[in-house]
Amino acid sequence: MAPPAEKSDAPLPEPPVTPSAEAWRAMTPDARHKFLVEVIDALSDPRLTMGNGQPHNLAKRRATDRLRRHFDAIDRRIYLAEELNVLYPGERAFCPDILAVLDVPQPEDDERMAWVVADEGRGLDLVIEVLYEGYRKKDLVDNVERYARLGIPEYFVYDRKKQALHGYRLPSPEARRYQRLVPQGGRHASGVLGLDLAIENGKLEFFYGMAALFGTDDLIGRLKGMMHSLEAKVEQAEAQTEQALTSLQNGLLAIVAARGIHCSDDERERVRSCVELETLQRWLVRAATVGSMAEVLAE
Repeated sequence: MAPPAEKSDAPLPEPPVTPSAEAWRAMTPDARHKFLVEVIDALSDPRLTMGNGQPHNLAKRRATDRLRRHFDAIDRRIYLAEELNVLYPGERAFCPDILAVLDVPQPEDDERMAWVVADEGRGLDLVIEVLYEGYRKKDLVDNVERYARLGIPEYFVYDRKKQALHGYRLPSPEARRYQRLVPQGGRHASGVLGLDLAIENGKLEFFYGMAALFGTDDLIGRLKGMMHSLEAKVEQAEAQTEQALTSLQNGLLAIVAARGIHCSDDERERVRSCVELETLQRWLVRAATVGSMAEVLAE
């Protein structure tokens, strides 16, 4: 069997160039829609999405989920999207794995087909790419140059396969070349997110201070743990109640026998079948003073 062919760094098909801001505003809605469809078709080329297996997709969704929950918790607006096409005026469209724009609401019924800078009035604040089996040069070389040139303040690459994290930041708003972030204690600080990024136990984690952000899977796990704990407590309480009932029943019948009070099989069964603690306690008190089971069991 022939060995598998190695992946090539041959040039990928180029998506269309976005019109200038003036030209875009002059286009009709139908013309804009047609262009967006062309962008989607071009960026859906299998060679561009060849790395999008489950390791890639799960890492991307996990990161987005944690970021969204964190910003909801601190009541800070942020727009987060996965694989949303981005159109900068006069530039070829691109489709990052994760993009973030601060202080922009995230509508539940978001109808954006792309982040069009000419329409939004601003570019991206941060991009995260998840690298697994795709073209490494695109994420580690080409995008470092492109995102800096577009003025995107921060860029991170999570190399899922090699378990490495690369961070880049513009030293100033006017700069168009990234500086490589130097991790401190294994963490990369994001000024945009106000969080630290690090790889722990084979996963990309985000830290707010010393605490790692949790996601939906963690929340579900915690809820399951709480349910199991409650179920255990209920089972323990039921066991304790059963034990208390048995003790009262045995104590009552023992007092009756000790005092020589006749107890028929039906009366004995009535005592054994009673599952009300207060009733058994009341009968127990009576058994110490009355002279018959009828008096003990009186309503």
